[in-house]
Amino acid sequence: MPDLAERAAKIELLLLDVDGVLTDGSIVYTDAGAEIKRFHVRDGSGLKLWQNSGKRAAIVSGRSSKAVERRAAELGIAPVLQGRHEKLPAFEAVLAETGLRPEQVCAIGDDLPDVPVLKRVGLAIAVADACPELRAIAHYVTAVPGGHGAVRDAIEWLLKLQGVWDEVVGRFAG
Repeated sequence: MPDLAERAAKIELLLLDVDGVLTDGSIVYTDAGAEIKRFHVRDGSGLKLWQNSGKRAAIVSGRSSKAVERRAAELGIAPVLQGRHEKLPAFEAVLAETGLRPEQVCAIGDDLPDVPVLKRVGLAIAVADACPELRAIAHYVTAVPGGHGAVRDAIEWLLKLQGVWDEVVGRFAG
């Protein structure tokens, strides 16, 4: 079984769940029926760091939301597959669209529907408040829960494993 550095070296795509990963899992409705999602700004900046390192990100979510479409567009995330209750076929669709192999993907999840995908990818990450079954199969568990910078935490961990974190930080240091 390859070690973490060998696995990390192959990663080209970060595959994200939304509710419980990019958000804290809360579903809030206004009186008018609109759904509200809260995204953490450091997850967004982390995704930009990831992309500026020549990497890609995609979303596979069991629910559908216009807020997710908007956030993904703001961050340049594609593909975005929503309303996919069976995540493994959606993962296969992402592989077909991107031309990548499973070992080139790192997935971040929080709950049981994410298990089949996390078992197939090169690196599996669970957010700190993920269900025990997901944490048990993860190569890494974030220090913070979903919606609170967990994606940024995962990206920093991954870029450090890939040996490029100092270069990324150096771009800001001038």
